[in-house]
Amino acid sequence: TICAATVSETATYPLDLTKTRLQVQRASMIGATRGNYHGMVSTMVSTVKGEGFFCLWSGITPAIYRHMIYSGIRVMTYERFSQFLGRNSDGSISLWKSMVGGMCSGALAQFVASPTDLVKVQMQTEGIRRLQGHPPRVANAGQAFVNIFQQSGVTGLWRGWLPNCQRAALVNLGELATYDQAKRFLMSRLNLGDNVLTHSLSSVASGLVAAIVGTPADVVKTRVMNQAMDHTSNGRSGLVYKGAIDCLKQTVSTEGVLALWKGFIPTWSRMAPWSLIFWVSYEQIRKTCGVSSF
Repeated sequence: TICAATVSETATYPLDLTKTRLQVQRASMIGATRGNYHGMVSTMVSTVKGEGFFCLWSGITPAIYRHMIYSGIRVMTYERFSQFLGRNSDGSISLWKSMVGGMCSGALAQFVASPTDLVKVQMQTEGIRRLQGHPPRVANAGQAFVNIFQQSGVTGLWRGWLPNCQRAALVNLGELATYDQAKRFLMSRLNLGDNVLTHSLSSVASGLVAAIVGTPADVVKTRVMNQAMDHTSNGRSGLVYKGAIDCLKQTVSTEGVLALWKGFIPTWSRMAPWSLIFWVSYEQIRKTCGVSSF
């Protein structure tokens, strides 16, 4: 799981950085002459021009740390939930069981990995701060962890954990449940074998559903987590949002409902290849190791 997730994360990380920067850009920034993004391509081009090509992988270290924890727990836990709730004799599982298993495993995995996600989000937005003339908050992942711990203690490492876990629950409801259901459907109804084609088609479906149901929670999560160390705005020690619900209300009231899907295209553009690379790699690694397929 860790190997497959690391390959997927590294290959698609620039799209994740693009998505994050689009999401943290608030409506009040529109019209700014610097650090203003209008779309996926514009964001990537501006990042390369202003910060350099390799800055597209800014924050990759905590991202990989996250998946070493997150992907391992979520997949393993989902399979345990499936065994506990019970599969049918043909290996399929009821939709409600796969949905419950996906949500619970995703939330649990993300709670454990939440500190690494907090650091990743803050490192991804450092480029925006530099272009706007603000001093850098962190130089690397280690410094980010230390700064958060010194300023907020151990509990500060879990700032934004609620929207983080909500987002993970929805994403895994979409990804794990859809992949499991789609794979069984293709094998039982269309008589496709347990092969790369089946894995690929199932992963494409899971990536699309995960992006649709997970993007609103991802927007809220990203905005809440990005404010953690900003001590300059609104005279409230940088806490623009009181929490996930407050962030949701402010976003909808000031930017409209569609703002909850801000960054959907790069999110989907990333989830599709991420899911494809991850599931195909994961299934092949299991096969090589002599383990039954997912």
